[in-house]
Amino acid sequence: MALKEFSVSAARPLPVILLADVSGSMSVHGKIDALNRAVSEMLHVFVSEGTNRAEIQVAVVTFGGTAAVHQPLAPAREVTWESMTASGTTPLGAALDLTTGMLEDKTIVTSRAYRPTLVLVSDGQPNDEWEAPLERLLESPRASKAFRFAMGIGPDADLDMLRRFLADPEGRVFQAEDARQIIEFFRWVSMSVVSRSRSASPNATPSNVPELKPSVTGSTGDLLDGLEF
Repeated sequence: MALKEFSVSAARPLPVILLADVSGSMSVHGKIDALNRAVSEMLHVFVSEGTNRAEIQVAVVTFGGTAAVHQPLAPAREVTWESMTASGTTPLGAALDLTTGMLEDKTIVTSRAYRPTLVLVSDGQPNDEWEAPLERLLESPRASKAFRFAMGIGPDADLDMLRRFLADPEGRVFQAEDARQIIEFFRWVSMSVVSRSRSASPNATPSNVPELKPSVTGSTGDLLDGLEF
C-alpha cells in the first residue's frame, strides 16, 4: 500500500485541453452527438490508464454563442462527463484567451506538469476576432511547447485557421466527413497521450503511434447522415 500511495503522489500532471466548437451548425447531422461520444470514449481510455509516471488531466473549453470552461482541468478519473449542446455563433477568439489563461495559471497547470496537449475541433468560421488571441496563445510559454492537434468537421471548416493553430509547417489538419472519422481522430489523440503517459520521457514526442491520415476521400453531401456507432 505504501508503494502504491507513493506512486500516485509522485505522478506528474499531463494536461489535455480540448477546444470544442459547439456553435449551432454542430447541431445538424449528428455532429455534436459524435463529438460527445468521442470525448466520452477518450475519457474512458484515460481513466483505464490509472496513474504511474503521469496523471492524465482533462479540460474542455467550448465556444458556441459564448466561450466557457465546460469542464475545468481535473484528473480524468475524477471527471463526470456532461454532454455538450450546440447553439449560437463561433467565438473562437474568446475560447483561445480562456485556454491561454488556464495554461498560464500555475494554480491550474502546476509547474510540475508535463507538456500539455491542445486539441482544436471546429466545423466553421470564427465570428469574433481570433487572430490576436491565437498569437497570444502561441506566444505563451506553455502553449508554445504544447502538442497541438486540429480537426475540421465537414466542408465549411476553416482549414487555414486550423493550420495556423498548429503553427507547424509539417502539421496536418485532420478532416472528418462522418461520425466514424470524428471518433477515429479522438482515438488517435488518445493513443498519443497514453503513449506519452507510459513513456520514460513524457515530454518527448511519442514514436510508437500509427500515423493518422490528415484527410479522407468521399462525398460531403451526406455529412454524418445515418450515424452508426
